[in-house]
Amino acid sequence: VQLQASGGGLVQAGGSLRLSCVASGFTFSSYGMGWYRQAPGKQRELVASISSAGSTNYADFVKGRFTISRDNAKNTVYLQMNSLSPEDTAVYYCAAKMGFYGFGNRAQYAYWGQGTQVTVSS
Repeated sequence: VQLQASGGGLVQAGGSLRLSCVASGFTFSSYGMGWYRQAPGKQRELVASISSAGSTNYADFVKGRFTISRDNAKNTVYLQMNSLSPEDTAVYYCAAKMGFYGFGNRAQYAYWGQGTQVTVSS
């Protein structure tokens, strides 16, 4: 089982990035997916989630700026991030879980990716 996150980097405030997470070793289409982030000295927090049926949810601090999507044919989940601010600087992780509820509970995720660094300069 593997979740390979990519797409992070250094961007100026107001810029955009698209993160990708490619899954392998499990039936991707049957799993809900979440994007989490962790800034230095802070707890890992849920950014966005998408269920196996395609229902999406977002943390208040990214609503209207970030979009989560999935392509089951490519076993990939995406996070389009627009209007980035320095407060978005963090390591971003993708994770997979069964079920339609509890996306905010880290303990319910079966698999985690290795993370990709996003740095937003002011």
